[in-house]
Formats: sequence, structure tokens, C-alpha cells
Amino acid sequence: MNKPHDDAETDARAALATDRNDLAATNALALLLFARGNLAEAELHARNAIRIGPENPQAHNLMGMILTESNRPQTGEFHYRQVLDLTEARDPVLLANLAWNLKSQGRMDEARALYRESRAARPDIRQTLFGFARLEEADRRFDAAADILDEMEGRFPDDPNLKLTRAVLLGRMRRFDEAIALIDTMGERESGLGPTELLEKGRLLDQLGRYDDAWTAFEAGKRLARERSGKAYLDEEAGRESARLTRFFVAPRLNLLPRAAPRRDVPQPIFILGFPRSGTTLVEQTLSAHPAIAAGDELPLIHEITRIMPRMLASPLAYPQALAELWMGDHRDGLETLRDHYLQKVRQLGVLRPGATRFTDKMPLNETHLGLIALLFPEAPLLHVLRHPLDVMVSCMSNHFTHGFFCASALETAARHYVRVTDLVAHYRAEMSLRYLAIRYEEIVRHHTASVAAMLAFVGEAFDPACLTFHDNRRYARTASYAQVTEPLYDRSVERWRHYRRQLEPAMAILAPAIERLGYDVV
Repeated sequence: MNKPHDDAETDARAALATDRNDLAATNALALLLFARGNLAEAELHARNAIRIGPENPQAHNLMGMILTESNRPQTGEFHYRQVLDLTEARDPVLLANLAWNLKSQGRMDEARALYRESRAARPDIRQTLFGFARLEEADRRFDAAADILDEMEGRFPDDPNLKLTRAVLLGRMRRFDEAIALIDTMGERESGLGPTELLEKGRLLDQLGRYDDAWTAFEAGKRLARERSGKAYLDEEAGRESARLTRFFVAPRLNLLPRAAPRRDVPQPIFILGFPRSGTTLVEQTLSAHPAIAAGDELPLIHEITRIMPRMLASPLAYPQALAELWMGDHRDGLETLRDHYLQKVRQLGVLRPGATRFTDKMPLNETHLGLIALLFPEAPLLHVLRHPLDVMVSCMSNHFTHGFFCASALETAARHYVRVTDLVAHYRAEMSLRYLAIRYEEIVRHHTASVAAMLAFVGEAFDPACLTFHDNRRYARTASYAQVTEPLYDRSVERWRHYRRQLEPAMAILAPAIERLGYDVV
């Protein structure tokens, strides 16, 4: 940790211990926690700052930053616009923050206009230029992104983030050798390459077919990320959760539990389930090209309901045992309350669009709570995206994500969590009736039209040819797959694991039961 940062946090906490309504200390602590990446606690203090000072622009700006980084950009936009209403000047930093927020919502033209206004007012703000360049890269305007980076080169020579951003852009332009050479120059500094740079280098090497070198970079990036963050797989916690869910969601109990009545007056969810890196973004991009289906992206709402359920059902028990309150006369409609909370949050998040009667929810590992989802939305389509487990492992190693108790911090832990989740899905399917369809990534690639038709038929929508050209869907996908889903369908990720057979051996024995159950092989 950084010593001045630690001292500032200690001072802010001390001030709040003396006066918990100290607005300046509350804002300061929220900002420090946000900078450290502790979004959950930062949000608690940011919310309190707004309670203390509902007309305080700094409090609303912090809330906007935190919500945007927490994948709730629609709500974050509200707070940024509150700042604009509360202040007379159009601060360039605020405009750039709002632009990043709008980019996260896929509103590229609006974001571009704000970046231009911000840059015109203050052309020397580094983060504004970075954000603008990343917007243009994400929107496939590669020349425009390169022009911004060229401008930055004169202002911020040798900036490592500038080099990494340019390397990502070169990779999008398929100039892989140049991108790798640029990252290698970053490795010449005293601190060497960081985790993000190592993973990016590994992905570039993979594109060039240099698989041994790519895996070396992946492993080094993961190892360094563990060392720097202190975050590793929470094995015992994951095991306890799995055990609790398996014990509770059994047929005798489920037969006694009610189901929420379906709502007919509002758009309804399509749950796209799957382990991270299994192809869920591809499926969402495909379905949301349909005029009747809006993209919800990674909605944190099912997880949120598991957290707030005890309070909403007035239960002394934690989830899932809190569902026992449904047997009480004064909570017999508890599932409707939780269902409506979910649907109200969807509306507040701005997911819905005119003409859409359905929306997607593709939060990674929602299948962990498949039982709860089926109680809340018994008629909702459950699309479970499957992919060869070893291909999933390669993709987990080549990307950073924190879902699943930090399981992707190492190969073996990703494999263990994968097995836990597949065991849970098998358990749910054996114990209760589900509107469930398994769709294989490999089938989508090999038999695209038939797979898309099957998915649309399953969710109850007529076939639309627009779903076949998902890459023309201008929506911005807020995941690591944002670049891949802008390309026409390709097959280079099918059986990618074969290039890494030797490196994957530690995971093969762990995954063997899941590989067999799902009908894959390692021949």
C-alpha cells in the first residue's frame, strides 16, 4: 500500500469516528477507497455523503464514478447530471467522466461530443485523452484513436499507459508484431511489465501462434496479479456457498415453496447463463440484435437479492434459508416482492428500450443461483452457454476477472470452481423443473443459423436475420469480449485448448468429471 494514501485514509476514518456526519471526511474516504479499487465500501460512504449533503457536487460526482465502474452506468449518469445541475460551469473533468459513462452505455456519439467539448476546454488533461482514444478504439474508429494517441505522445512521452493503449489499438488493427515490440519496450523499465501488460502480450502472442510464449506471459501475469493484489481463490467460502445451496434446494422443499406469478405488464428477462469466457457475450450480442430484445448486460440484481433477501423477508436467516419465510402467512407473497424489486431495478438502470418486450441478463455465474431465478421467474428462458471446459480455462488464463470468488487467479482454482458450478447446475436440474436450454458455443460457430433459430424459438421470438449479423450490432459490450463481438463469426477459438495441452495438464484431472458430464473429450 501507498504510505501517504494509508495516512490519508487513517485521518479520514478518525475524523468520521469523531463526527460521522463530517461531509469532507466522508467524501475523502470514498475517494480513497475508490482509488484503491474497493468499490463496495466506497459506495457505502458515497451514499452517506449524499445523505449528508444532497446538494454537494463532489458527493454526486463520486457516486457517478463509483456506479459507472460498478457496471451501473445508467444510475451513474443520473449523479453526473446532478453535478451539472448543481454547478454553473461545465467542468472539463466532469464532462470527460460523463463521456466515459455514456460510452459504457454504448451512446458513442453523445460521448464523443462531450470528449470534444472537454478537450477543447482543457487539451492537457491526460485521462480525458485516454478516455477519448479508448472510445474511438471501442467504436472501431482506429485512425481517430491513433490521432489522439499521437497528440498525447508529445504531451506525455514514455507514459506506460499510453504505450499499452497504443498496443491494444495495434492489436485491434492486427499489427501484432508492432504491438508486442511496443509492450517489450515497457518491460525495460525498472518495474518490468505489470499484470495487464503481460496478459495483453500473451493474447498477442497467441494470435501469432506462439503458444508456449503466450502461456508463459499468461502465467506470469496471473502470478504478479496475485502478488500485487493479495487476491486468490476463496476456496473455503466458495465451498460453503455451494454446500448451502445444495442442501437447501432439494425437491421435497422446492415442492412446498411457491413460485412468483409471472408479470404480463412489463418486459421480461432472458437469463443467459455461463461460466465467464464461455460465449455469453456472443449470445447476448446475437439476441439483442432482435428488435424485441434489449441488452441488459451484466445485471448484478440476482446477487443483490441474495444479499437483501433477509431484510426484505424480515428473516433472521441468511440466503437461501431465508426463503423459509415464504411459509409464513405474512410473507406468502415474498417472491412477488423480490421479483418486483428486480424488475424495478431493471427499469431504473435504463435497460429497457422502446419496442422491446424482453431483456437479457448475462451476469456471469448467475447459474449458481439457478434455483432462486426459477422461483422468481418460473417462465423465464434459461439459456446456458456451454463451451469445452479446457477452452474456457485458456480464456480464463488470458483475461482478468474477479467473478467466482477470484477463481481465475490461477489455472487449478479456475478448474475447481468450474466443477463446483457444473455440479450445482446438475443438482438444480435434478431437483426442480426448469425452462432450460443448453446451447454450445461450438454449435453456434459451426451451425450458426440453426443455433440462432433454436435460441429465438426457445425464448419465443420469431427469427430475425439481423441476429445473424451480430457484429453489426452497434451496442457496446461492457466485457473483455467487446472487441471479439464486433468481428464476423470465426472458429479460431474452437478447440484452442489443443495448442496448450501440455500447460493444461494440471487442470485436466480436476475437470475430467465436468468434461465427461458435458459430453466433451480430450482426445
